[in-house]
This record gives sequence, C-alpha cells and structure tokens, in this order.
Amino acid sequence: QAHLVESGGGLVQAGGSLRLACAVSGDSISKLAMAWFHRAPRDARQFVAAIAWSDVTYYADSVKGRSTISRDNAKNTVYLQMNSLKPEDTAVYYCYARTTDGDFWGQGTQVTVSS
Repeated sequence: QAHLVESGGGLVQAGGSLRLACAVSGDSISKLAMAWFHRAPRDARQFVAAIAWSDVTYYADSVKGRSTISRDNAKNTVYLQMNSLKPEDTAVYYCYARTTDGDFWGQGTQVTVSS
C-alpha cells in the first residue's frame, strides 16, 4: 500500500512562494494519478491540482497560473510549486494518490499566508 508524506509547508507573506513535496513509498508514482487538495479552516477539502500518469495536469481555477504540479519519478515524489500566494491560500494541503489498492492520503502540511 502507498504511504504519502507531505513537507514544505510553512508561514509566508502574501506574494511569496512555497514548494510542497509529497514523498511516496509502497508504490511507484510513475503509474499513479496524483493530486493535491487543501482544507481551509471551517471549510471542506477542495481540489487544487492533479497530474495523471501521462503527465497531463489539471488545476483549480483559484490556483491556475500561480501553481505548478510536477513529479520526479526517480525520487518518487510529487511537487506543488505555489507562487504569488494569497491569504486565502491558507489551508492544510494534502497529497492524494489513486492506486490499484485504493485511494491514499497524506497527513497534510500547513500553509499559512500572512497579509
């Protein structure tokens, strides 16, 4: 079974950048669909970005043009580069993997953007 561990969150000023990483063990990301979601306080978990096994990418309108999802198959890690961050990007960010054994989530990493 896949195990996902996120890192890279933190406190950043508005306009700044962060790169989140999702290290995967137990399965090869090269054949997986991977995604990032976030959950803001008092809100439901929402889709942010996804990358298919074919490397086709998808983005929520709220981050399109400001974020880039990518994968490094050699490191078995998926990244989310976030630029021009806004206070409304403040949330816990979760990595997600769809595998043949089911769906798996990481524990989340907190991103806080100050105004």
